[in-house]
Amino acid sequence: MNGPFSPRVVLSGDHRGTALRQVLAEWCCDRGLAVEDVGPPPRSPSVDYPDEALSVAQAVAAGEADLGILVCGSGIGVSIAANKVAGVRAALIHDPLSAALARRHNDANVLCFGAGIIGPEMAVAALQAYLEASFEGGRHARRLEKIAALEQREPGREREGEEE
Repeated sequence: MNGPFSPRVVLSGDHRGTALRQVLAEWCCDRGLAVEDVGPPPRSPSVDYPDEALSVAQAVAAGEADLGILVCGSGIGVSIAANKVAGVRAALIHDPLSAALARRHNDANVLCFGAGIIGPEMAVAALQAYLEASFEGGRHARRLEKIAALEQREPGREREGEEE
């Protein structure tokens, strides 16, 4: 793909991620991206990040959105939860380089941010770097095929072809 990626975006996160999530949603809207914020409203009581991660991950896996953005305190919890959904490649983002590599090498479709780790300016710069990057394919596509195959394996199987 040439040029910036212009995805349909769905966002959510827990109560600790609300402010940063709003900054990212507004930035996307200002650039004409289709945005759906399904997260809790400002000043909402505590919510559980796995529930919020699941809603975004399912929307991306179902093709209802091209890109998911999740924000919690550290970004770790939402990334772990989102990656439990088949077809989701959630990446924990700390800066523009990690965001660009998540796109170029992993074709990540969910970006996870830690509101207590990354500030709004850095998060916006990272999101912009992701959108301006393109998946490189080649050896990276082969690796993504292997990741997709892992999603299809039965729990407890350590190696492909291993018999019980």
